[in-house]
Amino acid sequence: MSNTIERRKHHRIQVRWPITVLTDYGPIEGETRNIAVDGVSICCEEPLPLNQIFRMRVSPPHHRTMEFTGKVIWSDQYAFDEQNSVFGMGICLVKISDADRHFFRDLVSAHP
Repeated sequence: MSNTIERRKHHRIQVRWPITVLTDYGPIEGETRNIAVDGVSICCEEPLPLNQIFRMRVSPPHHRTMEFTGKVIWSDQYAFDEQNSVFGMGICLVKISDADRHFFRDLVSAHP
């Protein structure tokens, strides 16, 4: 039996949307893995430092591009081979418009 404790406060749904992380050294392209009202899980080929805050743009299908500020709260590296790595990161939403938060909330609540 696993002793894993679920710490998530909100339900999440699996989505694969393009995301751009805006950094001081240029944009990093990636993809969301899941979303919740208070955060997103993303994968990209560049690691982001823990506890750093970044501006991000996400492009859901059939919806306008949304911009928000998020803080990196966890990071894992998934190595596929010696040349190709993908980094998975958990992002806590720090600043997001009310309209965009409602969009996330409505989308998440529509999926059981």
